[in-house]
Amino acid sequence: MQHPAEHSPLGKSSEYIATYSPELLFPISRTSKWAELGLTAQTLPYKGVDYWNCYELSWLLPSGKPVVAIGEFAIPADSPNIIESKSFKLYLNSLNQSVFDSHAALEEVLARDLSTAAGAPVAVRVRTLEEVEAEGVAPLPGICIDGLDIQVSSYAHPQPELLRCSAGAAEEALYSHLLKSNCPVTGQPDWGSVVVEYRGARTLDHASFLAYLVSFRQHADFHEQCVERIFLDLRKLLEPEHLTVCARYVRRGGLDINPYRSTAPISPDNRRLVRQ
Repeated sequence: MQHPAEHSPLGKSSEYIATYSPELLFPISRTSKWAELGLTAQTLPYKGVDYWNCYELSWLLPSGKPVVAIGEFAIPADSPNIIESKSFKLYLNSLNQSVFDSHAALEEVLARDLSTAAGAPVAVRVRTLEEVEAEGVAPLPGICIDGLDIQVSSYAHPQPELLRCSAGAAEEALYSHLLKSNCPVTGQPDWGSVVVEYRGARTLDHASFLAYLVSFRQHADFHEQCVERIFLDLRKLLEPEHLTVCARYVRRGGLDINPYRSTAPISPDNRRLVRQ
C-alpha cells in the first residue's frame, strides 16, 4: 500500500525556493495511521503536542540585512494532519530572501500557514540564539535503562509481546537513548531518546521495555506514530493512572521533531538534549 507521503517532496530532488511560498507545505492526514492503531479522531486516549524546532530559520529585514533565529512550533497531537518534514524544510527555506519587519510579523505568518496545513492552531515562537543558548542543554528525567543487559534478535517490527510487568504500585520515570526507526518513504534512519513517566498499580520491567524499544530499530514509521504506538502498548500493559510518553528525535535538515503523548494535559519542557 502506498504511503500518503509518496506524493510529497520526500525522497525526491527538489528546487530550493528562496522567496515566501506557503504552497510548499504538504499536509498528511493522521487518519490512516490512527486507523492502523485502532483509533479515530473521536477516540484518542491521549492528549499531547508535537514540538518541531528549526535551527535554520532566516529572513531579511527591510534594510536587506539577514536575521537568523530558532523557530519553535507546537502542533496539537489531535490535529487532522501532520506536516511532511521535507515540505516543512522547503517552506522554511522560502523565507530566506523574504522581508519581514520583526520577529512578531514572521510569527504571525508562520502561525497562519502552519495552522492551515495542520488543520488546527499551531503555536509559534521565533527565538533569538541568545535566548536558547541561555537555556542550555536539558537532562532527561528519571532512570536511564541503557546499561541493562538484554538479548535482542529481531528488529523488523515493534514487539509488544516482549513487555513485562509485575503487580505492585509504582511511580517512576525511565528513559533510553536507544530508539531508532526508519523513515517510511526514504528508509533513512531516525534517532531518538524516549522518556516514559507513569503511575499505577503495576510496575514495568525495565529490561523488557528496553528490548521492546530496540525492536523498533528497522521499523518504518514517522516519529509521531512511533510514540503513539509506544503509548498504546504501555497503556494496555500497565493500565496506569497516569502515563506520559515522549521522544526527542535528533534533527535532520535543521529540524527536530519531539512528540509528546499523555493521559492528562501537560506542559512539556522543550529544551534540547545533548544530541539535538
